[in-house]
Amino acid sequence: MLGIGGGLVITPVLTLALGVPIHEAIATSLCGVIATSTGAAAQYVEQRLADIRLGMTLELGTTIGAVVGSIVAGFLTREALSVLFAAMLIYAGSTMVWRAFRSGTHEDGELQPYTVKQLPLGLAGSVGAGMISGTLGVGGGIVKVPLMYLFMGIPFKVATATSNFMIGVTAAASAFIYYARGEMQPAITAPTAVGIFVGSSLGAHMMRRTPSRWLVIAFSVIVFYFAAVMVWKALHGGFSQ
Repeated sequence: MLGIGGGLVITPVLTLALGVPIHEAIATSLCGVIATSTGAAAQYVEQRLADIRLGMTLELGTTIGAVVGSIVAGFLTREALSVLFAAMLIYAGSTMVWRAFRSGTHEDGELQPYTVKQLPLGLAGSVGAGMISGTLGVGGGIVKVPLMYLFMGIPFKVATATSNFMIGVTAAASAFIYYARGEMQPAITAPTAVGIFVGSSLGAHMMRRTPSRWLVIAFSVIVFYFAAVMVWKALHGGFSQ
């Protein structure tokens, strides 16, 4: 529903609730992001909500960043990854709340014509989104949705649908490197991917009928909550070895 790939939920749940080491949780999350994209993107393309041309353009930068980020992640500690993850969540949630208060209302005429703005900024931001995806296993949608919505003039639901279209490719580029390092556990990844595919298919149906304002609020609440939990766990040594 939010175009963020599910990694915002998968990584914290696996590490905080199930005790999975964070590098393995990130690898599982990336596979889950691929499942999210598979389950939702086809429906968004069929509904003509996804901007395929824009998605393919931005994905060039995102894929490069994803490969770099997944390599960098191998050199970072669990605590560093967790704090970086939380900082990224706070940034995303803050920008969405800022937009909500600044504009007062959120558009729901997503099928009306719109103009893509600041494409060079979008490409640069997509490289950063790819690095975050590869490092933290969140698919990059957590950056790309606010980027398209806040700075490129893309309606929120179109940004969400386009992000879902892109995140599978981004995650696949990173997942291969985690697999090569032996950090992907099939016993965890397989059932997680199945559940995510079902959930993303249902979410795609629900998103079209949900007002944009509610989606933005849900986005912000989720990211602030998980940011607080991840920081608390990092500071108190709550992650598995």
